[in-house]
Amino acid sequence: MTSRTQRLVETLTARIREGVVRPGERLPTENSLVETYGVSRTVVREAISRLQAAGLVETHHGRGTFVLARPSTTRFPAGPQGEVTLEDVTGLLEFRTAFEVEAAALAARRRTDAHLAGLREALDAFAGAADHPSAAVNADYRFHLRVALATGNHRFADLVSSLGPSMIVVPRDRLAPGDRFAGIVAEHENIYTAIARGDADAARAAARVHLANSRARLLHPDPGDA
Repeated sequence: MTSRTQRLVETLTARIREGVVRPGERLPTENSLVETYGVSRTVVREAISRLQAAGLVETHHGRGTFVLARPSTTRFPAGPQGEVTLEDVTGLLEFRTAFEVEAAALAARRRTDAHLAGLREALDAFAGAADHPSAAVNADYRFHLRVALATGNHRFADLVSSLGPSMIVVPRDRLAPGDRFAGIVAEHENIYTAIARGDADAARAAARVHLANSRARLLHPDPGDA
């Protein structure tokens, strides 16, 4: 079972990776973390120590704990400057497939209860954002970032963080309510279910199907196409 300290570390790490708390900003105070997460001061202090060891934060006595900018998260350009072509976008999907398929498998093997809760939150937010394309893209991105975090290997999260929400390439009309949007949600649900079951092979397959279908949706804009 995951310790309270580890759950808090994973929660705060996700908030930092997702930009909820940005480089240079201060984490909530110790008292606030104790109250928000229902843990002891000892748990909070140990969690902060682990974040410091991971190079995510630094503490200044009398001022608080601040998020550090990580050199490894320097933005990786998802495409060339200026107009992005269909070739650029399909190339990005090929690149994502190369690492996200295996990330899903690793997440299935290593995920914790805290990881699953984060995945569920992002998936529910995505499913409920059909009328709000911008919110849907952000929730979709959070889901993929949280899969990367669930691998337990920060390099996957570094890479997804560097790509940013622009890695989500679904056109706005695909995010309108309807069968196609429901199908995209179902693909994410399949990834989540496999990870929750701890089934690495199924997670790998579900991620591959989702990314292959994403490519097909770009190449076949007619909603009647597969």
